[in-house]
Amino acid sequence: MAMARATSGLAYPERFYAAAAYAGLDGSPSNSSVTSKFSNDVALLLYALYQQATVGPCNIPKPRGWSPIEQSKWRSWNELGNMVSTEAMRLFVKILEEEDPGWYSRASNFTPEPAVDVEINQNAKVELVTENGSTFTEIKTIPAENGSLSETQDLEVVSEGYGAVSVYDQWVAPPLSGLRPKARYEHGAAVIDDKMYIFGGNHNGRYLSDLQVLDLKSWTWTKVEVKAGAEASPATATPCAGHSLMAWEGNKLLSIGGHTKDPSETMQVKVFDLQTCSWSTLKTYGKPPVSRGGQSVTLVGTSLVIFGGQDAKRSLLNDLHILDLETMTWDEIDTLGVSPSPRSDHAAAVHAERYLLIFGGGSHATCFNDLHVLDLQTMEWSRPTQQGEIPSPRAGHAGVTVGENWFIVGGGDNKSGVSQTVVLNMSTLVWSVVTSVQGRVPLASEGLSLVLRSYNGEDILVSFGGYNGRYSNEVNVLKPSHKSTLQSKMMETPVPDSVSAVHNPTNPTRDLESEFETGQEGKVREIVMDSEPTIKKVEEISEHLISALKAEKDELESSLNKEKLQTLQLKQELTDAETRNTDLYKELQSVRGQLAAEQSRCFKLEVDVAELRQKLQNMEMLQKELELLQRQKAASEQAALSAKQRNSSGGVWGWLAGSPNNQNAEDA
Repeated sequence: MAMARATSGLAYPERFYAAAAYAGLDGSPSNSSVTSKFSNDVALLLYALYQQATVGPCNIPKPRGWSPIEQSKWRSWNELGNMVSTEAMRLFVKILEEEDPGWYSRASNFTPEPAVDVEINQNAKVELVTENGSTFTEIKTIPAENGSLSETQDLEVVSEGYGAVSVYDQWVAPPLSGLRPKARYEHGAAVIDDKMYIFGGNHNGRYLSDLQVLDLKSWTWTKVEVKAGAEASPATATPCAGHSLMAWEGNKLLSIGGHTKDPSETMQVKVFDLQTCSWSTLKTYGKPPVSRGGQSVTLVGTSLVIFGGQDAKRSLLNDLHILDLETMTWDEIDTLGVSPSPRSDHAAAVHAERYLLIFGGGSHATCFNDLHVLDLQTMEWSRPTQQGEIPSPRAGHAGVTVGENWFIVGGGDNKSGVSQTVVLNMSTLVWSVVTSVQGRVPLASEGLSLVLRSYNGEDILVSFGGYNGRYSNEVNVLKPSHKSTLQSKMMETPVPDSVSAVHNPTNPTRDLESEFETGQEGKVREIVMDSEPTIKKVEEISEHLISALKAEKDELESSLNKEKLQTLQLKQELTDAETRNTDLYKELQSVRGQLAAEQSRCFKLEVDVAELRQKLQNMEMLQKELELLQRQKAASEQAALSAKQRNSSGGVWGWLAGSPNNQNAEDA
């Protein structure tokens, strides 16, 4: 049972009861019916959420004799499944605010109600607790597991003062104060000194440049007033989205890359100093990557590892670059193995300060759910086998690591948002589902941010923003359970064929953790157990892991032998190809020599032809001269003959006498 008192404050559950009273669902005869204020669909949904928040899941059978209205109410309530009461309260108020934004100011007849005992979720207990003058609720619950109730856990308050209440492995919305930032997605988020900083993002296609901060103790929003830098730096950074925001040196924020309206040719790194409240551009050396957004940026030691993304021309990338933050030098890395396909909006994490994990992401046409591992010592990619409940393809998701566990939240597949929050044990590569959300909520959207806050030994995941058809500026928190059932599930699953099984025992909340240190001989040196298992269990686990490592070693040796054989074959083929290439080169040289000889012979023939043509022309001229001489000779002979005839005649007197010379000759 829960003692709940409606007040004029904004905290839960009081705000829920005030909203229920305004909607007419508190049973008060003075309030009008919910159906008179809202449409039928909205009224049914509000009724179902009210029942879920105050009674719990619908366990009432559906009688046949109900009226259609009662059947619709039962069906709407039943479809909510096992939604926790706090989530139902939050969704109830959210829907009411969307349908009637000024409901609270118009609830003029609202007065504090006497304490009312309400049974909530049947398995949950809500109590008012007073501490340091502040009143808040403490929830104790018995989580359901596979349809049965598990052992009761005391759930602790995870925030101070005005803070929020969080149950284990469930998303809840903390009560916020202050002016909320503009709704957005593809922004950057980072935590410094229990404060979450939000920078930039995308809202309605417009890039943002504001810097907002949420105090994770008081849950109060404030806007950071940015000042101009010392070197004539602008008062605000360039509006961008799809960038990465990292905490650096305890009092600085690094903004890496991102899409901008006027992109530069190379990736820029901006620095915000929390002491001076000013932006500046980080001066780097070497060859920086091409400008891009949607990349992953992972801090490994004192270096930033940048992978993939999308450049200003919308070309997808899968290159790898490293920025050394000590020397401020860029280095482009040539990797071995098969790299992940070009992608953007993926998630990345580092395990044991050696292995870079890349999960999911998207291209222009599809989304991925593949997992790739890069050994940062050998710079070799591998694609290990995933185990457990492998997540669906997604892009635009966010992730954080808690010890050896990698939590993945949100994302989408170009059709709908992903409702499941999943976790990957990076040592065994086993996936498990932490929780699921229902409906069109910001946690099932793309471009949301996720950060980790650790306080007094508590690990809290904090999400902000996102887009799933609507831009969001909501904050949700999740506290991973101390004795998570994920660990036992992981231990029961065989070790997958991965490139590494190096455990990193940095999470003190797990019952069983182990650490492997692979030495020069490649043997397991030590297994560290936080709890007190029996020797038999240790031996069984050791034998199991050793058998798995031996099997992996045999498989790797077999693969190595195959690679060696293939290498020998390739070398032989290369030798044969070089021999053929030498013969062909010699033949080519011979053909070139023959061609040169033929060209020389052709040149000589051309010269001979020219000489013959010249001689032919000379012969034609000689022929003409000969013909002329022959005509001249014939004319000369004719003239001589005529002269001779005249000389041999009787002279003029004979002619006059009528006795020519030829007649005398006949007479004679």
